[in-house]
Amino acid sequence: MAAGVFKSFMRDFFAGSQSRRPKALRPTKPLPFLQVKYDEKLNDPQSERLDGNGRHYPNCSSDVWLRSCEREIVDPIEGHHSGHIPRWISGSLLRNGPGSWKVGDMTFGHLFDCSALLHRFAIKNGRVTYQNRFVDTETLRKNRSAQRIVVTEFGTAAVPDPCHSIFDRFAAIFRPDSGTDNSMISIYPFGDQYYTFTETPFMHRINPCTLATEARICTTDFVGVVNHTSHPHIMPSGTVYNLGTTMTRSGPAYTILCFPHGQQMFEDAHVVATLPCRWKLHPGYMHTFGLTDHYFVIVEQPLSVSLPEYIKAQLNGQNLSACLKWFEDRPTLFHLIDRVSGKLVQTYESEAFFYLHIINCFEQDGHVVVDICSYRNPEMINCMYLEAISNMQTNPNYATLFRGRPLRFVLPLGTIPQSQGSSGKRRLVKSFSLAGLSSPPVNRTMKHSVSQYADITYMPTNGKQDNAGEESPRRDAKRGRYDEENLINLVTLEGSQAEAFQATGVIRLRPEMLCDWGCETPRIYYERYMGKKYRYFYAISSDVDAENPGTLIKVDVWNKTCLTWCEENVYPSEPIFVPSPDPQSEDDGVILASMVVGGGLNDRYVGLIVLCAKTMTELGRCDFHTNGPVPKCLHGWFAPNAI
Repeated sequence: MAAGVFKSFMRDFFAGSQSRRPKALRPTKPLPFLQVKYDEKLNDPQSERLDGNGRHYPNCSSDVWLRSCEREIVDPIEGHHSGHIPRWISGSLLRNGPGSWKVGDMTFGHLFDCSALLHRFAIKNGRVTYQNRFVDTETLRKNRSAQRIVVTEFGTAAVPDPCHSIFDRFAAIFRPDSGTDNSMISIYPFGDQYYTFTETPFMHRINPCTLATEARICTTDFVGVVNHTSHPHIMPSGTVYNLGTTMTRSGPAYTILCFPHGQQMFEDAHVVATLPCRWKLHPGYMHTFGLTDHYFVIVEQPLSVSLPEYIKAQLNGQNLSACLKWFEDRPTLFHLIDRVSGKLVQTYESEAFFYLHIINCFEQDGHVVVDICSYRNPEMINCMYLEAISNMQTNPNYATLFRGRPLRFVLPLGTIPQSQGSSGKRRLVKSFSLAGLSSPPVNRTMKHSVSQYADITYMPTNGKQDNAGEESPRRDAKRGRYDEENLINLVTLEGSQAEAFQATGVIRLRPEMLCDWGCETPRIYYERYMGKKYRYFYAISSDVDAENPGTLIKVDVWNKTCLTWCEENVYPSEPIFVPSPDPQSEDDGVILASMVVGGGLNDRYVGLIVLCAKTMTELGRCDFHTNGPVPKCLHGWFAPNAI
């Protein structure tokens, strides 16, 4: 989540506005939004510092997210091996994530603001080495030089420069280098090179063997976008697709970017599809997208980047979390775009939900299936503020605010029947509440807000279709659930419990739950099953109140069953599937995951766990004792033969 997104947005927004009427910038009435910003008094009414007593989540050590790397490990170190690490595994597990909360005497306010730190586990002949290194970003250099936070991040405002007037701050909107380039989210390959990503247009090329930062790329220079997601898709051919946002004469639009495989992937990059954002002043927040054999899948949630609020934050020297707005009574939209023509094929809607990660998408028997790690609302972002993490043990609502479940949405393709009478109709429903995020409708008109703690299993259904041409969302005059009878379920996919129903001018979706675990950072056998019908995904648990919050999960989406691995006080990161040399099945391979241990006395430990992907049992591990604290990481990539 990054400040540069908003800066770039406004730079291009104002540059493009010279050719259109200034209507979009006229003052508007206050909007019915929820600000995605942590408020200690509202979110944590029992806020206190940890004192070791009265812990609400005694099995969860939040300190694994609060560590800061004090000294890089530039040269690889040896560890202690146990068990058996298959000798056919050859390559480097590269990891990216928050590396340090500190700059001088200052501290970042949100997990997404921390300086990016790379980790490398080099595996060869059954042996493993470890090293880590900060991404050498412009933001890191500026902060270190000043010994204070001088670049505004998502949850942290920069120290004001007394030499800069309000006019200087306004002018900074138009400077592409005035925002953060802290690429601390993920790592993806472009050809034989590896790049770190965030949600600004900046990415950094790194050496997969030394972790040295070799170059900085700004995608704006090649395709004109103001931001892109942290999770591009790598095709078997080596071509890369990503979802970005650009400014057009008619307002912000989502664009599918293509980086053709070759020697000049960035120079040859081009836009293959464009879709207008539903709100001109509030483009949606995008972290991932999906694709299938024939479609790009854009899931437009009602969490938006508010351009007017960005101007206010920029001029007032505030952090940028206030620019994210959650429109709780507007639906989430599913857009299918033809991969050949780049044209919109169909838009579907469900009630509002928040997500970061799409697990996978695929086509089957006249349907598009979209699996998503879903949340009732974006409160989980609030849970990652420094104060929220520090005080989680005294907050009885923390686990509820972080509650999510993996859901499957099934989008029927082809002609939509208009009549209600049909001999082929399946079972009827009376409620469109999201499966797995729903409980019995005790209060159908309850209002969700930052300060209310209704269980995440209840989500309201939005009662009105959006007007794609409006500049800002309008609150529905009457909210409630879709209580309709005699509806025909358009989903005919065998074995599916998901539903879709025809309404006036729209198809409404109701998902099914894939498992009763909170799942995050999901991974599949990506090289073979991305965009294809698949059976298994792997994830870490996001349930902080689970018996063991550090659980790794294997989900069988066919049978809706799970296998798990866990160990007391051990916290693995995103599980990466690596196939065996000649895989005979989808789960024929191993799971690689970095891991840390909870508790302040164990902060100088990091390890690599290797599991059998079929059984989720341990094959081997390597333990490292380091010269300083090692933080938990977010996303990564296995780089074969990078030894």
